Amino acid sequence: MNKPTFDPGLTQQYTGALKRAINKNGQFNVRRTGGTWRDVHLYLFLINVSWPVFLGIVVSAYLLLNVIFAGIYAAVGMENIHGTEAPNAELRFLNAIFFSAHTLSTVGYGNMWPSGPAANTVAAIEALIGLMVFAIGTGLLFGRFSRPSARLGFSHRMLVAPYMDGRSLQCRIVNRRTNNMINLQARVLLMTVEGGNGLPQRRFTPLELERDQVLFLALTWTIVHPIDEKSPLFGKTAADLERLQAEIMILISGFDDTFGQTVHTRFSYRYDEIVWGAKFAPAFEIDREGTLVIEVDRVSEIEHIAPPGKALDAGLP
Repeated sequence: MNKPTFDPGLTQQYTGALKRAINKNGQFNVRRTGGTWRDVHLYLFLINVSWPVFLGIVVSAYLLLNVIFAGIYAAVGMENIHGTEAPNAELRFLNAIFFSAHTLSTVGYGNMWPSGPAANTVAAIEALIGLMVFAIGTGLLFGRFSRPSARLGFSHRMLVAPYMDGRSLQCRIVNRRTNNMINLQARVLLMTVEGGNGLPQRRFTPLELERDQVLFLALTWTIVHPIDEKSPLFGKTAADLERLQAEIMILISGFDDTFGQTVHTRFSYRYDEIVWGAKFAPAFEIDREGTLVIEVDRVSEIEHIAPPGKALDAGLP
Protein backbone atom coordinates (compact mmCIF):
# COMPACT_ATOMS: atom_id res chain seq x y z
CA MET A 1 0.00 0.00 0.00
CA ASN A 2 1.32 3.44 -0.94
CA LYS A 3 1.99 5.74 1.96
CA PRO A 4 -0.13 8.92 1.79
CA THR A 5 1.83 12.09 1.19
CA PHE A 6 2.05 14.84 3.78
CA ASP A 7 -0.72 17.46 3.68
CA PRO A 8 -0.63 20.27 6.29
CA GLY A 9 -4.28 21.18 5.62
CA LEU A 10 -4.14 23.10 2.34
CA THR A 11 -5.17 20.19 0.06
CA GLN A 12 -3.08 18.61 -2.67
CA GLN A 13 -5.44 18.45 -5.63
CA TYR A 14 -7.01 21.48 -7.25
CA THR A 15 -7.96 22.87 -10.63
CA GLY A 16 -7.13 26.21 -12.20
CA ALA A 17 -4.34 28.69 -11.60
CA LEU A 18 -3.49 29.21 -7.95
CA LYS A 19 -1.76 32.16 -6.34
CA ARG A 20 0.30 31.92 -3.17
CA ALA A 21 -0.96 29.75 -0.31
CA ILE A 22 -0.23 32.33 2.41
CA ASN A 23 -0.82 36.01 1.75
CA LYS A 24 1.63 38.71 2.77
CA ASN A 25 -0.50 39.57 5.81
CA GLY A 26 -0.10 36.03 7.14
CA GLN A 27 -3.64 34.95 6.31
CA PHE A 28 -4.31 31.84 4.23
CA ASN A 29 -5.35 32.51 0.65
CA VAL A 30 -8.82 31.05 1.20
CA ARG A 31 -12.17 32.73 0.58
CA ARG A 32 -15.27 31.20 2.14
CA THR A 33 -18.63 31.10 0.37
CA GLY A 34 -21.95 29.37 0.93
CA GLY A 35 -22.30 30.24 4.60
CA THR A 36 -25.42 31.58 6.29
CA TRP A 37 -25.94 34.37 8.79
CA ARG A 38 -25.86 31.74 11.56
CA ASP A 39 -22.19 31.12 10.74
CA VAL A 40 -21.24 34.76 11.35
CA HIS A 41 -19.91 35.52 14.83
CA LEU A 42 -20.09 39.29 15.20
CA TYR A 43 -17.82 39.41 18.26
CA LEU A 44 -15.04 37.45 16.51
CA PHE A 45 -15.42 39.64 13.44
CA LEU A 46 -15.11 42.86 15.44
CA ILE A 47 -12.14 41.48 17.40
CA ASN A 48 -10.20 40.46 14.28
CA VAL A 49 -11.08 43.27 11.88
CA SER A 50 -8.52 46.05 11.31
CA TRP A 51 -8.56 49.15 13.52
CA PRO A 52 -9.79 51.56 10.80
CA VAL A 53 -12.70 49.24 9.96
CA PHE A 54 -13.50 48.69 13.66
CA LEU A 55 -13.57 52.42 14.43
CA GLY A 56 -15.60 53.07 11.28
CA ILE A 57 -18.21 50.48 12.35
CA VAL A 58 -18.39 51.89 15.90
CA VAL A 59 -18.86 55.50 14.74
CA SER A 60 -21.37 54.52 12.05
CA ALA A 61 -23.41 52.40 14.48
CA TYR A 62 -23.42 55.20 17.07
CA LEU A 63 -24.63 57.80 14.57
CA LEU A 64 -27.22 55.44 13.08
CA LEU A 65 -28.64 54.55 16.48
CA ASN A 66 -29.01 58.21 17.42
CA VAL A 67 -30.69 59.04 14.10
CA ILE A 68 -33.15 56.15 14.57
CA PHE A 69 -34.14 57.28 18.07
CA ALA A 70 -34.34 60.91 16.92
CA GLY A 71 -36.85 59.75 14.32
CA ILE A 72 -38.83 57.94 17.02
CA TYR A 73 -38.88 61.09 19.16
CA ALA A 74 -40.04 63.09 16.15
CA ALA A 75 -42.84 60.56 15.61
CA VAL A 76 -43.87 60.78 19.27
CA GLY A 77 -43.92 64.56 19.00
CA MET A 78 -41.11 67.04 19.50
CA GLU A 79 -43.34 69.05 21.83
CA ASN A 80 -42.81 66.20 24.35
CA ILE A 81 -39.05 66.85 24.43
CA HIS A 82 -38.46 70.12 26.22
CA GLY A 83 -35.43 72.14 25.18
CA THR A 84 -35.53 71.05 21.54
CA GLU A 85 -37.38 74.11 20.33
CA ALA A 86 -35.94 75.59 17.11
CA PRO A 87 -37.10 77.92 14.33
CA ASN A 88 -37.30 75.13 11.70
CA ALA A 89 -37.83 71.38 11.41
CA GLU A 90 -34.20 70.62 10.51
CA LEU A 91 -32.84 72.21 13.68
CA ARG A 92 -35.52 70.53 15.80
CA PHE A 93 -34.50 67.15 14.39
CA LEU A 94 -30.84 67.97 15.06
CA ASN A 95 -31.75 68.76 18.66
CA ALA A 96 -33.56 65.44 18.82
CA ILE A 97 -30.31 63.74 17.74
CA PHE A 98 -28.44 65.57 20.52
CA PHE A 99 -31.09 64.54 23.06
CA SER A 100 -30.76 60.94 21.85
CA ALA A 101 -26.97 61.10 22.33
CA HIS A 102 -27.47 62.41 25.88
CA THR A 103 -29.94 59.63 26.67
CA LEU A 104 -27.98 56.84 24.96
CA SER A 105 -24.85 57.67 26.92
CA THR A 106 -26.91 58.33 30.11
CA VAL A 107 -25.21 61.73 30.43
CA GLY A 108 -28.35 63.85 30.85
CA TYR A 109 -27.07 67.43 30.98
CA GLY A 110 -30.51 68.70 31.99
CA ASN A 111 -30.97 71.14 29.11
CA MET A 112 -33.36 68.69 27.40
CA TRP A 113 -35.83 66.34 29.05
CA PRO A 114 -38.83 64.22 28.04
CA SER A 115 -42.39 64.68 29.26
CA GLY A 116 -45.37 62.43 28.93
CA PRO A 117 -45.62 58.61 29.02
CA ALA A 118 -44.63 58.01 25.36
CA ALA A 119 -41.47 60.14 25.33
CA ASN A 120 -40.35 58.86 28.75
CA THR A 121 -40.89 55.25 27.66
CA VAL A 122 -38.75 55.73 24.56
CA ALA A 123 -36.06 57.47 26.63
CA ALA A 124 -36.05 54.65 29.19
CA ILE A 125 -35.68 52.03 26.45
CA GLU A 126 -32.86 54.00 24.82
CA ALA A 127 -31.03 54.37 28.13
CA LEU A 128 -31.24 50.60 28.67
CA ILE A 129 -29.95 49.94 25.15
CA GLY A 130 -27.16 52.46 25.74
CA LEU A 131 -26.00 50.65 28.87
CA MET A 132 -25.80 47.33 27.03
CA VAL A 133 -24.21 48.75 23.88
CA PHE A 134 -21.49 50.61 25.76
CA ALA A 135 -20.80 47.55 27.90
CA ILE A 136 -20.33 45.46 24.75
CA GLY A 137 -18.23 48.21 23.15
CA THR A 138 -16.00 48.41 26.22
CA GLY A 139 -15.54 44.63 26.15
CA LEU A 140 -14.61 44.71 22.48
CA LEU A 141 -12.12 47.50 23.04
CA PHE A 142 -10.54 45.66 25.96
CA GLY A 143 -10.46 42.43 23.96
CA ARG A 144 -8.66 44.11 21.08
CA PHE A 145 -6.07 45.76 23.35
CA SER A 146 -5.48 42.69 25.52
CA ARG A 147 -5.29 40.13 22.71
CA PRO A 148 -1.74 38.80 22.34
CA SER A 149 -0.43 38.88 18.80
CA ALA A 150 2.98 38.38 17.27
CA ARG A 151 4.46 41.33 15.44
CA LEU A 152 7.38 39.64 13.77
CA GLY A 153 9.15 41.27 10.87
CA PHE A 154 10.18 38.92 8.07
CA SER A 155 12.88 39.74 5.55
CA HIS A 156 11.43 40.85 2.21
CA ARG A 157 13.37 38.15 0.37
CA MET A 158 14.59 34.67 1.05
CA LEU A 159 18.21 33.96 0.21
CA VAL A 160 20.27 31.15 -1.22
CA ALA A 161 23.42 31.91 0.75
CA PRO A 162 26.74 30.21 1.52
CA TYR A 163 26.63 27.76 4.40
CA MET A 164 29.71 25.92 5.65
CA ASP A 165 31.02 24.14 2.54
CA GLY A 166 27.79 24.40 0.60
CA ARG A 167 24.68 26.54 0.39
CA SER A 168 21.52 27.06 2.37
CA LEU A 169 18.08 28.60 2.12
CA GLN A 170 17.66 31.45 4.60
CA CYS A 171 15.18 34.01 5.84
CA ARG A 172 15.46 36.36 8.78
CA ILE A 173 12.95 37.50 11.39
CA VAL A 174 12.95 40.17 14.08
CA ASN A 175 10.55 41.11 16.86
CA ARG A 176 9.20 44.53 15.88
CA ARG A 177 7.76 45.14 19.35
CA THR A 178 9.46 45.63 22.70
CA ASN A 179 7.76 42.68 24.39
CA ASN A 180 9.85 39.63 25.20
CA MET A 181 9.38 36.58 22.97
CA ILE A 182 10.79 33.34 24.34
CA ASN A 183 10.88 29.68 23.30
CA LEU A 184 10.34 30.37 19.60
CA GLN A 185 9.88 27.43 17.27
CA ALA A 186 9.95 27.43 13.47
CA ARG A 187 8.62 25.01 10.88
CA VAL A 188 9.38 25.43 7.20
CA LEU A 189 7.46 23.71 4.41
CA LEU A 190 8.27 23.56 0.71
CA MET A 191 5.17 23.60 -1.48
CA THR A 192 5.55 22.59 -5.12
CA VAL A 193 3.04 22.00 -7.90
CA GLU A 194 3.54 18.81 -9.89
CA GLY A 195 1.47 17.01 -12.47
CA GLY A 196 -0.40 13.94 -11.35
CA ASN A 197 -3.12 11.91 -13.11
CA GLY A 198 -3.60 14.74 -15.55
CA LEU A 199 -4.30 17.25 -12.76
CA PRO A 200 -1.81 19.47 -10.95
CA GLN A 201 -1.05 18.37 -7.42
CA ARG A 202 0.56 20.25 -4.59
CA ARG A 203 3.34 18.55 -2.69
CA PHE A 204 4.26 19.64 0.81
CA THR A 205 7.71 18.72 2.06
CA PRO A 206 9.04 19.71 5.50
CA LEU A 207 12.48 21.30 5.30
CA GLU A 208 14.99 20.33 7.94
CA LEU A 209 16.46 23.33 9.73
CA GLU A 210 19.90 23.97 11.15
CA ARG A 211 18.10 25.17 14.29
CA ASP A 212 14.34 24.93 14.64
CA GLN A 213 14.07 26.84 17.92
CA VAL A 214 15.68 29.62 19.92
CA LEU A 215 15.21 30.42 23.59
CA PHE A 216 14.55 34.13 23.05
CA LEU A 217 14.30 36.63 20.21
CA ALA A 218 16.26 39.59 21.52
CA LEU A 219 17.99 40.34 18.20
CA THR A 220 17.34 38.67 14.86
CA TRP A 221 16.95 35.00 14.00
CA THR A 222 18.19 33.70 10.68
CA ILE A 223 16.25 30.54 9.86
CA VAL A 224 18.55 28.26 7.87
CA HIS A 225 17.78 25.17 5.82
CA PRO A 226 21.05 23.47 4.75
CA ILE A 227 20.88 22.36 1.12
CA ASP A 228 22.62 18.99 1.17
CA GLU A 229 21.98 15.60 -0.41
CA LYS A 230 18.95 15.06 1.86
CA SER A 231 17.33 18.36 0.90
CA PRO A 232 14.51 18.37 -1.69
CA LEU A 233 16.18 21.52 -3.09
CA PHE A 234 19.45 19.75 -3.82
CA GLY A 235 20.38 20.20 -7.47
CA LYS A 236 17.49 22.56 -8.18
CA THR A 237 17.93 25.81 -10.09
CA ALA A 238 15.91 29.02 -10.13
CA ALA A 239 14.22 27.81 -13.31
CA ASP A 240 13.28 24.53 -11.60
CA LEU A 241 11.64 26.37 -8.69
CA GLU A 242 9.70 28.57 -11.12
CA ARG A 243 8.51 25.53 -13.07
CA LEU A 244 7.38 23.89 -9.81
CA GLN A 245 5.69 27.14 -8.63
CA ALA A 246 7.62 26.69 -5.40
CA GLU A 247 6.48 28.47 -2.25
CA ILE A 248 8.30 28.34 1.07
CA MET A 249 5.94 28.58 4.05
CA ILE A 250 7.26 29.71 7.43
CA LEU A 251 5.29 28.90 10.60
CA ILE A 252 6.46 30.53 13.83
CA SER A 253 5.16 30.03 17.35
CA GLY A 254 6.49 31.55 20.54
CA PHE A 255 5.61 32.52 24.09
CA ASP A 256 4.73 36.15 24.70
CA ASP A 257 6.20 36.98 28.10
CA THR A 258 4.04 40.10 28.45
CA PHE A 259 0.65 38.43 27.96
CA GLY A 260 1.71 35.00 29.20
CA GLN A 261 0.31 33.25 26.12
CA THR A 262 1.59 31.44 23.06
CA VAL A 263 1.28 33.38 19.82
CA HIS A 264 1.56 32.24 16.20
CA THR A 265 2.39 33.90 12.90
CA ARG A 266 2.84 32.79 9.29
CA PHE A 267 4.66 34.00 6.21
CA SER A 268 5.65 32.66 2.81
CA TYR A 269 8.03 33.30 -0.05
CA ARG A 270 7.33 32.48 -3.68
CA TYR A 271 10.01 31.31 -6.08
CA ASP A 272 10.38 34.85 -7.47
CA GLU A 273 11.06 36.19 -3.96
CA ILE A 274 14.26 34.20 -3.55
CA VAL A 275 17.60 35.94 -4.14
CA TRP A 276 20.46 33.67 -5.17
CA GLY A 277 24.05 34.40 -4.20
CA ALA A 278 23.53 36.87 -1.32
CA LYS A 279 23.79 37.02 2.45
CA PHE A 280 22.10 39.09 5.15
CA ALA A 281 23.88 42.22 6.33
CA PRO A 282 24.32 42.74 10.08
CA ALA A 283 21.26 44.37 11.65
CA PHE A 284 22.71 45.18 15.08
CA GLU A 285 25.79 46.76 16.57
CA ILE A 286 27.30 47.65 19.95
CA ASP A 287 27.19 51.30 20.99
CA ARG A 288 29.83 53.14 22.99
CA GLU A 289 28.23 52.13 26.27
CA GLY A 290 28.45 48.44 25.40
CA THR A 291 24.74 47.97 24.67
CA LEU A 292 23.50 45.94 21.73
CA VAL A 293 21.43 48.09 19.37
CA ILE A 294 19.07 46.29 16.98
CA GLU A 295 17.85 48.13 13.88
CA VAL A 296 14.59 46.42 13.03
CA ASP A 297 14.27 48.19 9.67
CA ARG A 298 17.46 46.44 8.48
CA VAL A 299 16.05 42.93 8.78
CA SER A 300 15.79 42.74 4.97
CA GLU A 301 19.17 44.30 4.17
CA ILE A 302 21.35 41.97 2.10
CA GLU A 303 24.80 41.89 0.52
CA HIS A 304 25.37 40.31 -2.88
CA ILE A 305 28.36 38.01 -2.96
CA ALA A 306 28.13 37.40 -6.70
CA PRO A 307 26.84 39.50 -9.61
CA PRO A 308 23.02 39.48 -9.27
CA GLY A 309 22.41 38.33 -12.82
CA LYS A 310 24.86 35.47 -12.54
CA ALA A 311 23.65 34.49 -9.08
CA LEU A 312 20.03 34.28 -10.20
CA ASP A 313 20.98 31.85 -12.95
CA ALA A 314 23.17 29.73 -10.75
CA GLY A 315 22.01 26.33 -9.62
CA LEU A 316 22.30 24.76 -6.22
CA PRO A 317 25.23 22.44 -5.55
